[in-house]
Amino acid sequence: MIAQPEIPPASRDFDIMDSEQKKFRAGSVNYLNAAPLTRGIESELVFATPAKLAEMLRRDELDAALVSITEVLLNDRYDILDGIAIASLGEVYSVILAHKKPLEEAVEIFCDTASLTSVNLLKVLFAEKNLFPQFVPLENYEAAREKDFVLLIGDRAIDFQRAPHAHEIFDLGTVWMEMTNLPFVYAVWALRRGIENKELRRELKEAKSFGMETLDYLIENREEYDVDFRRDYLGWQIHYHLASDEKRGIEKFCELLRKHNLGPVFEPKFVS
Repeated sequence: MIAQPEIPPASRDFDIMDSEQKKFRAGSVNYLNAAPLTRGIESELVFATPAKLAEMLRRDELDAALVSITEVLLNDRYDILDGIAIASLGEVYSVILAHKKPLEEAVEIFCDTASLTSVNLLKVLFAEKNLFPQFVPLENYEAAREKDFVLLIGDRAIDFQRAPHAHEIFDLGTVWMEMTNLPFVYAVWALRRGIENKELRRELKEAKSFGMETLDYLIENREEYDVDFRRDYLGWQIHYHLASDEKRGIEKFCELLRKHNLGPVFEPKFVS
């Protein structure tokens, strides 16, 4: 294999995001798994949790955001940028229920307040097992290790698993795949309807292409965790395409949200 030259972070121009020409307001999560989708435009984005980004979208403070799929499915005001997602087929590692007791004994599940989709996904997975615990906010991350049942997402979930703990891990991506034989889509680019956003869509697609082209660079040079973990996580556990199988996964999720009265659920609209 021919070695590829290193590509520095600022080696691509994104003219539409230029400070003099900037026309759009966009936001993303500041998690390792989102890094390949924001390659080259990081300085132009607002970074926040999925829940905060969803609030900003609802208030029309952003024109686009990388948000939980639930935000799009439960609110009929966004389009989904086709071809791009944060998804997994099987173990995702960063969306987990950590539990000390058997699942059947769950009365309260403490939930990462940053999450949206993971709460609804866990409700679906539990309802399919005829389990209906209460879902309550986790007061702070330091309290997570004390809880019998705690739902964590993103880098916090990774941190939890990589440190000593007394919990078993219920990986939501693994359980979803075992139940449906489909990928699960955690996040998508949600585009606010009613504005012209052709150039924004182009820039977001180019950022993803750049991230995929330089994924090895990201794996080698990001500072989170160690390179072997980043290689497995970004190169195997997470994938970034949104194609027919991922859309079937979204359709199945919609079906189960409706089945368990977690709606109203709106049909997703994809735009390219």
